[in-house]
Amino acid sequence: MTESGAGGTAPYPDAARARLVTSYEACELADLARAAVPIGEHELHPDGTTRTPGTVLAHAARVLAAAQRFLEAAAVFERAGGADWQLIGAVLDMPPHTAQMRFATSEAAFREELHAPESTHPGHTADEMTSLRAHMTREPLETALDLDDWVLRHADGNNDLGTAPVSGGLTRENPQQHIDKPP
Repeated sequence: MTESGAGGTAPYPDAARARLVTSYEACELADLARAAVPIGEHELHPDGTTRTPGTVLAHAARVLAAAQRFLEAAAVFERAGGADWQLIGAVLDMPPHTAQMRFATSEAAFREELHAPESTHPGHTADEMTSLRAHMTREPLETALDLDDWVLRHADGNNDLGTAPVSGGLTRENPQQHIDKPP
């Protein structure tokens, strides 16, 4: 499904696309963290020791990695939305230069995904996450609708979300802005 109907992407601002990637990373983090809550019926020996040493720690490491991806996506979103390194450093309690060193590669990768032709990401290759993120940036509405479903399935009684908790906030570019810009 291509949103513009002409083989290109629908006119969503870079910041909206970056926010969508942030939403996706939050969803992944939440699912991973939630999976660590239950204690399996046969997970522990009668004395309380684990039957599979290292399993919980390995899961925690995956949650931490997902949290780091969420943080990176949030920094990229802030940059796409106009934040400077000073602000990002201040929020994260680090010098601006350190923030730039920490997140500039993620920002560059996001911008590359925005402009990479679809043919450079043929299916799920060795770098499946890059392919998925590139798809999200090319097809933001499709991704937002999937995230709408996820949020509504996990609403936990919060009725203020509406029927489009993600896609409803996904802004489109104003075509008039492109007309007013010099070539």
